[in-house]
Amino acid sequence: MKKILFLIIAVAGLFTIAACVEVEDGIVVQGVTDTEIVVGNTAATSGFFASVGVPFNAGIEAYFRMINEDEGGIAGRTLRFETYDDGFDQATGITYTKKLVEEDEVFALVGHFGTPTVGGTIDYIQEIGIPMVYAATGINDLYFQESPMNPVMAVQPIYLTDGRVMTARALNEAVYGPENDQKLAEDAKIGVLHTTADDGNSIIEGIALEAEFSDREDDFIFKPFSTEDVASLETAVIDLLGEGVEAIIVASNQAPFKVAINTMNDQGLHVPVFTSYVNADATSVDADTDYAFDIYANAWIDIVDPEGTAGFSDEYWQFVNVMTLAGYDDADGKGNFTDNAYAMAGYIAASLFVEGLKRVGEEELTWESYIEAMESENIEIPMGGFVDFADGKRWGIASMALLKLSPVLDEEENRVGWNWAKVRDIEGIETIQAK
Repeated sequence: MKKILFLIIAVAGLFTIAACVEVEDGIVVQGVTDTEIVVGNTAATSGFFASVGVPFNAGIEAYFRMINEDEGGIAGRTLRFETYDDGFDQATGITYTKKLVEEDEVFALVGHFGTPTVGGTIDYIQEIGIPMVYAATGINDLYFQESPMNPVMAVQPIYLTDGRVMTARALNEAVYGPENDQKLAEDAKIGVLHTTADDGNSIIEGIALEAEFSDREDDFIFKPFSTEDVASLETAVIDLLGEGVEAIIVASNQAPFKVAINTMNDQGLHVPVFTSYVNADATSVDADTDYAFDIYANAWIDIVDPEGTAGFSDEYWQFVNVMTLAGYDDADGKGNFTDNAYAMAGYIAASLFVEGLKRVGEEELTWESYIEAMESENIEIPMGGFVDFADGKRWGIASMALLKLSPVLDEEENRVGWNWAKVRDIEGIETIQAK
């Protein structure tokens, strides 16, 4: 149905596109000159989600700086990045997205940011046909089974996949018990705390699918919650405590996740927690809180050297170097994002966009030629696996690692904060199910 809908939208868009963007002989040419390529995004760089949006944009800017200064741009053209602060508000994000496309005339949206804005602009992006490379969210509306030349090119795992993977981990990993070496009992109850926003709803679709696949539907107890109604969240946590759940899945993005685990900690629901890759950063937990239970998160970025000798991969150190040269190591007062997962995500978004430009090379750069280049073969992801847009696949990444929240200790072995450490390598869901 999505494929058919996209084709209908694409045909209808032919009658409206000329009013919005520049067209020459039927080919879109906006945002490209002999010397420059202009791209942009709208992201939350103020408010709570600034802790995500600021480093995310920093990763994009740093990568583009490296391409411009070290490589002289792409095919003689430098990259210019335009961005607006939408404060994680959908109406503002939609307005700025249209401004980028119709007034700033960007060539592409790179690092399209946040569930509200992305969810509110997918139809618009398809109607116009502008390439959108990397969405900083995983809502299920980004998933297309087979949709050639679809301008929507998500990279992060789709939340439906995210939900299935975290559920498979909760059911099959030997991480329970006093030694963290036992599997969950076959009749154990699992609680699901989920928001009713797009992120929570998208994730619980995956949780429900995996529960059904595992023939464990009756063992899952779903409880919706809102950060604006702390009393109902406390009640939900107490109810799950009374049900004797032995694990919790938190289906939400960063702000609700932090509130949920803090409420669990306060109310005595001290069982292992599994959550989305979007929460796999130290800023998603309270540094000063002593959590009385283990917390696990999916991760599609893998920076640990497989040999274990160097500690971190060469790609990670390249990222650190690029961020440092751009001043994102506190040297210029911009903040230290050299070990920030959201900065890594922005860096990856920029690198994937540039890969498409390199594939087009000296040929004419249009929306059509760019999307064809992105679909031509797999694209390797720095610090990760690969993404495949061939034959119209729009699935995002489908394999992830497992991280565990771990204490950061000072010289006297006192905990001074939290960070995430890898406990399982990147694996596909079939591998996890077979454990």
